[in-house]
Amino acid sequence: MAAVDTAAWVRGFAALVGEHEAELTALDAAIGDADHGTNMRRGMTAVVAALDDSQPGTPGEVSKQTAMALIRAVGGASGPLFGTFFLRFAAAIGSGMDIADFARAFRAGVDGVIARGKAEPGDKTMVDTLVPAADALDTRVAGGASTEAVLDAAVSAAAAGRDATTPLVARKGRASYLGERSAGHQDPGATSAALLVLAARAAVR
Repeated sequence: MAAVDTAAWVRGFAALVGEHEAELTALDAAIGDADHGTNMRRGMTAVVAALDDSQPGTPGEVSKQTAMALIRAVGGASGPLFGTFFLRFAAAIGSGMDIADFARAFRAGVDGVIARGKAEPGDKTMVDTLVPAADALDTRVAGGASTEAVLDAAVSAAAAGRDATTPLVARKGRASYLGERSAGHQDPGATSAALLVLAARAAVR
């Protein structure tokens, strides 16, 4: 059965972040510090460099190295939150390879983000993308769908969650300082989280 190649996933996420750096920064300029794209590109560049240097083997080793590089390289909220996602993902997946292992580890990563950021769905954060993606993964895995179909559902759910942040009033992070004026803007963290899910679909081998 096909599976997500964790190293290809991380490298693909880095490539997508680079391609969308200007978009992420522009979204953040509207409701934040205007540095989300820059920070994420710097962090994922550090991740790829770390993977090139040590070439970890198991999915858990790749994810742990990704987490540590992100935490070291990215300040603000993005580094700790994405770092926590990959750290929890690493602990949950270990050497697991199949889509059920991936879904379980993804859920652990999302739970870690929620615990660290104290955000809930509807707060206009990356959680609004990650929770529906995790729900889609769990549902399709339980239904016995193929790896490709499971990831397709997660990509669609993540995109819908990202888009749904636009009308929301932010209740967490710097955007919350704007109150009602944060409505009408797509959340940059939810946008980069959707790229994370899209990269997983592209890394199915």
